[in-house]
Amino acid sequence: MTVDDGARTLALGRAAQELELRREEFRLALQLGLVRTVPAAGPGGPAGDGTAGPPGSLGTGSTRGSFGTGGTRGPFGARGARRRVDRREIDRLRAAPDFPHGLRERVRAVGTAEAAALLSVTPDRFTKLARTGHFSPVRFYLNRYRTVVWLYLAGELGEFALAHRELLTGRLPRPVRERFEAGEDHRPRNWRARRLGLLLRSTEDPWERAAAIASLLDPVQLAEVADDPYERAYLDRLRPEPPSGRTESAAALEITDRLLLADDPDEILWHRLSLVLALDEAREQRQAPRPDRGADRGARPLPALAPPGGPPASAGVLAPCLAFASGGAPASGRPPDGARAPRPLVAPEGEEGERPRRRGAPGPARHRGHEPARHLPRNRPGGRARRPGAEDPWVARSGG
Repeated sequence: MTVDDGARTLALGRAAQELELRREEFRLALQLGLVRTVPAAGPGGPAGDGTAGPPGSLGTGSTRGSFGTGGTRGPFGARGARRRVDRREIDRLRAAPDFPHGLRERVRAVGTAEAAALLSVTPDRFTKLARTGHFSPVRFYLNRYRTVVWLYLAGELGEFALAHRELLTGRLPRPVRERFEAGEDHRPRNWRARRLGLLLRSTEDPWERAAAIASLLDPVQLAEVADDPYERAYLDRLRPEPPSGRTESAAALEITDRLLLADDPDEILWHRLSLVLALDEAREQRQAPRPDRGADRGARPLPALAPPGGPPASAGVLAPCLAFASGGAPASGRPPDGARAPRPLVAPEGEEGERPRRRGAPGPARHRGHEPARHLPRNRPGGRARRPGAEDPWVARSGG
């Protein structure tokens, strides 16, 4: 990053101080697109051009350390670069007549108890409205009991109170009560829909947009829509970063990963159809990258099969197998010294599919005119071999 770039752009930690926002408030402002960013210069990304990035361009990025030391990466893992805030963006926000209270109020997130107090309803009534899909959570976290705590924007709650006063007083409508009694919970689905909208608005690349949709489907659903393994690998490479604030606990990660995937049949069907359309659009612009087989370095070439005349001299102990697989045989008709004769790959004629029989069991029916096969004399019962020249008692009894 040059001196000019550093002068006209600010690191995220410095930008949060300039805007008088706390860490979580600033991160939420980035997610909602209230603060626009530009790519950083240097190894993390191209030099900032002074233009503001698209809304939500940092929507779901993960943070490294504090804002001042690690910076924040973009939402898409493979191509996400470090971001900075343009000085003119800071000046624009600070010039607002309600700064800083207005900006801080727009990123104010509240839990169930505080949200119920804002709407002047009981927490139980607010929970019923939230579970039946009347509010969209903006983010969540896990408390010490590993319970999901949903947070809502205070501004959106105020707008809902003005538009739906009938739901805040009196008895809830019957459809709402029936959906709540049926166990419906639309909070995870509404949060995923909001997050997907932020991701789609944060990029113009069709493959990144397809990756955002694919991140909501489990591997089985994704494989049914995108049957090309190279496309699935490319989508996985561009998969958006997980929500910030994830803990390292295995149980917490399991809960978070479950919330990231669509689970309702209607939601799954919608995302599958959306992914089909997104992949068609992405393929029109460019194909998913595929490995160049001729440029692979370090790959060991596979041994070539022997020509009809016999195996190559470098085949070594694999020569008999290669010769048999190619239809040839060694000149001597037997395997070379030190090598075992290969087992036939195809069953002899007339024995294909036959199962081994127990000793003494009747053999398969033979067609008339076929000469019965010769059998070697069997040993005595008990497994002891008969002495040479001794009479076989079983043959003597049968008159043979």
